[in-house]
Amino acid sequence: MRRESLTPSERVMRARMAAYVLHARHDPRETTTAARLAFNKRFVDQVDPDRRLPERERLRRADAARRAYFTRLAYLSARKRRGAGQGSAKGPTARRA
Repeated sequence: MRRESLTPSERVMRARMAAYVLHARHDPRETTTAARLAFNKRFVDQVDPDRRLPERERLRRADAARRAYFTRLAYLSARKRRGAGQGSAKGPTARRA
């Protein structure tokens, strides 16, 4: 089947099937190892780009930076949800007069 002949919903369904097959054959922790390492490396690079800190301190600070990152995401998400629920004039659901 050629790619151009698929509808958007068929492409989604085909991708979903492929993901299920992948996860049935492999442990997701194995297939995402490289991505997780790269993601976590950004926090190590942020707190100690020159690698001058002792390993234990570097990892402690990287963990704190990672927690700050996810806490910020949660904070922004909560603000967005609160604003959307109040019919904020800045949101996409705002009505024009």
